[in-house]
Amino acid sequence: MTLPTLADCLLNVENNIATLTFNRHDVRNALTSTAIADDIVATVDWVNKTKNIAVLIITGAGSAFSSGGNIKDMADRAGDFAGDVQTLENKYREGIQRIPLALHKCEVPVIAAVNGPAIGAGFDVANMCDIRLASNKAKFGETFVNLGIIPGDGGAWFMQRLIGYQKAAELTFTGRVINADEAKEIGIVLSISEPDDLMARTLELATEIASKPTASLRLTKRLMKMAQRTELPDFLDICAVFQGMCHNNPEHLDAVNAMLEKLAK
Repeated sequence: MTLPTLADCLLNVENNIATLTFNRHDVRNALTSTAIADDIVATVDWVNKTKNIAVLIITGAGSAFSSGGNIKDMADRAGDFAGDVQTLENKYREGIQRIPLALHKCEVPVIAAVNGPAIGAGFDVANMCDIRLASNKAKFGETFVNLGIIPGDGGAWFMQRLIGYQKAAELTFTGRVINADEAKEIGIVLSISEPDDLMARTLELATEIASKPTASLRLTKRLMKMAQRTELPDFLDICAVFQGMCHNNPEHLDAVNAMLEKLAK
């Protein structure tokens, strides 16, 4: 298995689970002024093409999951934040906005193991994943308005679909930072662990998911995404086709036989 070449992230594969670790602790895993966006896009593209991968885990090295945009560059009007309106529009479209497009198209379940603060675009990346598990050291903040900007990475699209418009509006309009307990209470986080236990809990869940037939798992992920934007009659038509594909996949018969053997014991 040939892994993609990454600059600011580490990619580890065990069995059929891939783990992508943001590896720029020096800038708290900022998504601008680093190659992390490039690495996310490259990893998702590789996962989609590598059909035996069943789950992707995303986490951060060091104390932060991701601090989002590099505030120093904002102050200096440098790097990704330099230029006139048209220049900045192109930088966003060709830069950080590739992350939501990539993760939205990821064909396998994506689990965010939020090890520390997930702020601004870092919070949004967590919300782009299918499931979020958190350390009790994690904090979450849709803090763009505090800096006089908007969620330019699409965060306003993802969060309201996750927790509803009213709560997403409160967090977005106030820029308030919340702890892991509140994040779990409002439905952002599935579970909370001690820092040393976070990856073990994440791998436990990933392993359970990855034990399912991979082809049907990928089709199920596609259906979950389609259900958000498709009318029911059209959705049922798609389900019928996908189900026909599953019934004709050898994985289906293997799974059925395994279930029959289990029931016979």
